[in-house]
Amino acid sequence: MAQHLAQLDGVFVALADPTRRAVIHRLGRGPTSVGDLASAFPITLPSFMKHVRTLESNGLIRTVKTGRVRTCVLNRERLALVDDWLANERRSWEERTDRLEAFVTDPKEKHR
Repeated sequence: MAQHLAQLDGVFVALADPTRRAVIHRLGRGPTSVGDLASAFPITLPSFMKHVRTLESNGLIRTVKTGRVRTCVLNRERLALVDDWLANERRSWEERTDRLEAFVTDPKEKHR
């Protein structure tokens, strides 16, 4: 469980930056080279590579080097960590609001 939470923390840290979220969004359409990705941002290539390394180290993307071209590929399975966490949180809050609704609307509860 602790390892799962640490992985989830890493994914959230990686997604906290708007540049990295934009990279994830772009890679959702398919793999592309680092150079093409970097050209969309007003930062230097070394600065952009820090973003790539953060995404890669947290398992959100993988890179493959062919010759001189490094291609980035989205790891959709890793995003499932966030989806699972959100589903659990949503379920928990829905249960709480259902109990609150029952408490507020049940006349027996008001006379206790």
